[in-house]
Amino acid sequence: MADKGASISIAESSALLTRGPDSVEVDLVVNGISHVLNLEPRVSLLDALREHMALTGSKKGCDQGTCGACTVWVDGRRVLACLTLALTCEGREVTTIEGLAEDGELHPMQRAFLEHDAFQCGYCTPGQIMSAVALLDEGHAGSDSEIAEWMSGNICRCAAYPHIRAAIRQVRGRKTGQ
Repeated sequence: MADKGASISIAESSALLTRGPDSVEVDLVVNGISHVLNLEPRVSLLDALREHMALTGSKKGCDQGTCGACTVWVDGRRVLACLTLALTCEGREVTTIEGLAEDGELHPMQRAFLEHDAFQCGYCTPGQIMSAVALLDEGHAGSDSEIAEWMSGNICRCAAYPHIRAAIRQVRGRKTGQ
């Protein structure tokens, strides 16, 4: 399940109150690349990614944190980018779907999604893949019911769930040698 946002300390929270309401310089590290942006403090991580960095893989599905289409990782943890303020991600590593491939090679989960036709319209696919990779790393893929539970924050309106679970099982099997 995706976190509702990156947690911040009390000291960081106090520092946020001293910035704004006008635009401020925000330094974000996304997919290993530093981006210095001029943003209003209320700009979501999703809007910063899509509108200011042209990283449009993460989708704006509901803008309310209920569909999971905007799932990214902050310091390796799943977060909903539409509910996370970009400002709170300074000093953290943000990973998006664009950051999964290495040296031009798709991530194994991306390949498995293609092999199992684990998408139909493709709109939810980036968030589904980000959650799927994370749930394997978290150790929450022991059974189909566990996969369904830990992927429940990611909605697929086309109902490709059996194919999504098959892709996750395939990657899990390759990791565990099953």
